[in-house]
Amino acid sequence: MSLEKLKTAEEMASIRDCLEAQGRKLVFTNGCFDLLHVGHVRYLQQARELGDALVVAVNGDASVRALKGQTRPINSELDRAEVLAALECVSYVTIFPSIRVTELAKSVRPQVYAKGGDYTIESLDPEERVVLEAVGSRICILPLVPGKSTSAIIGKWKS
Repeated sequence: MSLEKLKTAEEMASIRDCLEAQGRKLVFTNGCFDLLHVGHVRYLQQARELGDALVVAVNGDASVRALKGQTRPINSELDRAEVLAALECVSYVTIFPSIRVTELAKSVRPQVYAKGGDYTIESLDPEERVVLEAVGSRICILPLVPGKSTSAIIGKWKS
């Protein structure tokens, strides 16, 4: 994988500051992205349109297991990061080890936070929402692509 797009939390905070100094906006999103599918791609393209650069924070392997169960992730965190980094709409990728993205969001302080339509502002993790609001992030909920989900793909494969 080209490591050019893979960044640490500290590097992402610096990139965000540089973008802001130029009058540009960093869009931030996060998730497992275990099996990348058309729903993810459309969502990430829409998220990128909300600003000038898009960083995708990927849950590390241990946090995916905690969230999704012992049979997940299907793909390792580095493989998932590499696939995301290959997308033209993705400017940067970072991997975070925790279940929640709270600390990373606090460090990066994105101007825009995007989340998929399976969430509402009210259903976001309360601590994440407090941090995002405290750092001045505009929270945008983007529509889901009907019928396109990792769980649906796994269910179809199992049947």
